[in-house]
Amino acid sequence: MEYRWRYQDVEGREVDGPVAAFADQGEAEEWFGEVWQELREAGVAQVTLLRAESEVYGPMSLAPAE
Repeated sequence: MEYRWRYQDVEGREVDGPVAAFADQGEAEEWFGEVWQELREAGVAQVTLLRAESEVYGPMSLAPAE
């Protein structure tokens, strides 16, 4: 099963983001580690990692730590 990210705004509504599918969780997380700041700058407020349509974890905020 493939992994992908769901992108959401601050109110939890889905927003467009890069369409990318990954063979495993590690690959998905590595990719995310490289692009999360770009996603935040594009207006993505939180993400959820999905395996097929099941949530692995999230939503995870992209806001800076206080």
